[in-house]
This record gives sequence, C-alpha cells and structure tokens, in this order.
Amino acid sequence: MKKVIIFSILTFISSYTFAQKDVAAKAILNKLSEKYKLYDVVKTDFDFTLENPQAGVKETQSGTLLARPKANKFVVTIFSPGQSSKQEIAQQIISDGKTQWTYLKKDNEVQVNNTDNSGSGLNPAQVFTIYEHGFKYIYNGDVKIKGRTYQEIDLTPEDINKPYFKVRLEIDKAKKQIYSALVFDKNGNRYTYALRSFVPNIQIPDNTFNFDVKMHKGVEVVDLR
Repeated sequence: MKKVIIFSILTFISSYTFAQKDVAAKAILNKLSEKYKLYDVVKTDFDFTLENPQAGVKETQSGTLLARPKANKFVVTIFSPGQSSKQEIAQQIISDGKTQWTYLKKDNEVQVNNTDNSGSGLNPAQVFTIYEHGFKYIYNGDVKIKGRTYQEIDLTPEDINKPYFKVRLEIDKAKKQIYSALVFDKNGNRYTYALRSFVPNIQIPDNTFNFDVKMHKGVEVVDLR
C-alpha cells in the first residue's frame, strides 16, 4: 500500500485543471507551467514523508525523479530508509512513454504495465504541471518558510471519490518552482513531497527511461498488460 501512496504523491499532482476561477492562483500556476515546459529533462531530489498525528506516525524516505515531460518519460527512484553513506534503492518506477516498469528490489520483481497517457491518470513526467485536470484551486496568500517566501495554493478534487480531499502547494515565489506538496487524505494521513533540489536540462541517454532486465540478475517479470 505504501509504495502505491508514494507513487501517487509523485504523480497525482500531474492531473489537475483550472476549475475554480481564482485569478491569482491561475496567474501563479500559469507562470509555473510556462517555465517548466521550456525544459527537455529535469532532475529533482525529494523527501517523501508519511505522517499521521493521531497515531503518532512519521516516516520519511528520500528519492529522485528524472523526467522528460514532452515525451511522458520518467524514472522515479525511492531509497531505503537509513543513515548509510550509500543510498540503496528500494523501488523504481520507469516509463518510456508507452511501457511502465515498477521494480521492487526486496522482492527482486518487476511489474510491467502500459503507461497511462490519457491525461486523467497519474504521470510523474508531468509532476510540475500540477493543475491541468480535475481540480478546483484557491490562492491562500504568501507564507514564510525558513526565511523564504512561498505562494500557497490549495487544490480540491472535483471527484469526491478520491482518497484525499485537499492538496496544499507551496511555490517558491522568486524561483517560480514547487517547493512542496502536502496531501490530506480521508483517513487522517498526510503525505508531503518536498523538493531538495531542481536541475533542468541535464544530459542523459534516452535508454535511462527503459528497464533493462539483464542488469537485474534473476528478476521475476510480472507482465500485467
């Protein structure tokens, strides 16, 4: 369940729309989108935190995202918790725009699916164009976090059957980049996706967005297509 939630946090913010006519929020999100769409490939390092205040639970994992947005290609890497100097991969989600692979290192298993390019699904390649399908939005004003100014926008799903009822974005006012996304689900859990770095237009080979079975000895392939 947790691996699904992590993937959803990275991707659900790619499926929203301008449904509620908040002029200020629309202007902010437009600038964000315009800047992001100039890039060929982006790389981010992030922290993913699961928190349930009532149950006293708080867990954090780190990860990276590589995305080629115009081709709907991406690699999401989640690292195992721990303080070792070498980060160990817990799972990866890879898409070449057509096929999606979900690799679970502990199980030495890779699940193969078709990539959902319908626009209504979840796609990390569009992680920064966060408002283009299915959500209302409202601008809450500016907030200060660690001495920096962020523009706070709340997104509310139009589909009441979604497992979450609100997504709160913090957008760096100076950089016009997402700083964090906080998801409030209906079970009392909160999921935060916080960027630690953002590097645009890095040079990587295109085969980065493919899963090579030969590089994973003995991996079990589960084809779900």
